[in-house]
Amino acid sequence: MRHPFEYALIRLVPRIERGEQINVGVLLYCQQRDFLAARTHLDADRVRALAPDVDLPEVAAVLDSLDRTCSGDGPATRMRLGERFHWLVAPRSTMIQASPVHTGLTADPAVELDRLMAALVR
Repeated sequence: MRHPFEYALIRLVPRIERGEQINVGVLLYCQQRDFLAARTHLDADRVRALAPDVDLPEVAAVLDSLDRTCSGDGPATRMRLGERFHWLVAPRSTMIQASPVHTGLTADPAVELDRLMAALVR
């Protein structure tokens, strides 16, 4: 049986004013399967080619915090999975941003997340 899901790309936007971006991850939420997860991949060479002055350890720490938020660490403990997802994909003017939310159908959200990572990030 396939279930609806929502996902958004996680993007690194080194200079907000330039609008250039690199896909560094995917957030996926499937309400019917109680699934919320983030997968990230920070390609240091791609980032340095676009913005050599980016603090890679700081970016990696922010990306790690997305995974912790999905798991419910910190203030997210009190939020339902859907609330966490929508909080994570809310528009913001920071170096780490989410794309618009897209939808699909899947039998296995974890497999779908891996597929999206391979197709859109790596």
